[in-house]
Amino acid sequence: MTLKGTPALRRTLLLLLAVIVIAAGAFWALKPRPEPDAAPVVLAAASLQEALTDAAKVWSAHGHAVPVLSFAASSALARQVEAGVPADLFISADEKWMDTLGAKGLIRPESRATLLGNSLVLIAPAASQIALTPAPGFPLARALGNGKLALADPDGVPAGRYAKQALQKLGVWEQVAGQVAAGDNVRAALALVARGEAALGVVYATDARAEPKVRIVATFPPASHVPITYPVALLKTSRSPDAEPLRAFLLSPEAQRVFQRYGFTMPIR
Repeated sequence: MTLKGTPALRRTLLLLLAVIVIAAGAFWALKPRPEPDAAPVVLAAASLQEALTDAAKVWSAHGHAVPVLSFAASSALARQVEAGVPADLFISADEKWMDTLGAKGLIRPESRATLLGNSLVLIAPAASQIALTPAPGFPLARALGNGKLALADPDGVPAGRYAKQALQKLGVWEQVAGQVAAGDNVRAALALVARGEAALGVVYATDARAEPKVRIVATFPPASHVPITYPVALLKTSRSPDAEPLRAFLLSPEAQRVFQRYGFTMPIR
């Protein structure tokens, strides 16, 4: 570009041009830059803690960003989704909370699938000598004595609802309802038994396997409660490009083998 005019005018124009270039550079330097693709955020039932953490490690070994995992009771996580917490995947410990989000249009219904299954067990502190077999009218109250029965909150948490349903089906709920120590989630109930603060507890089999300070007294008959299933779905607000690939991976044989090592059962699809 050729600048015409007196030398003084040319110097002034060149100075102005330099100022414009510097200002433009500063503007682009300050302008927010697009961030790299975010890792998917997964809201998952507390009972999945060890197994899902290991599955995520296998996923990241394939070159993906490590997903952000948040564990809590399914009820608490569902309420977080309802409140607008940003996340990509929801894994519930029962169908009810997934149904709740589905009815409110908060999941992508075509992505919903049954991921895993589990079983329900009666546990005691590792040193306990209690022997019981869950069956209609079994002497649960007598075995408890003055002790507590640890459950996840039976009014909202899936593990607690399964437990209450099983005890009602076997005809012993009314005898022990007054001795229930309710935890915020299944891991809280497990901890009460592990610490000896509850004489007995009802948790998932996978939780009992994860805690060496408890022992499994017996497994509840499958017919005493509805099947324990873990549905997974993409949330409507999901933005991570890795969210759907991660969902597909969790349903794959490779990830399912990880879950099986922790005692989860594989649903019939």
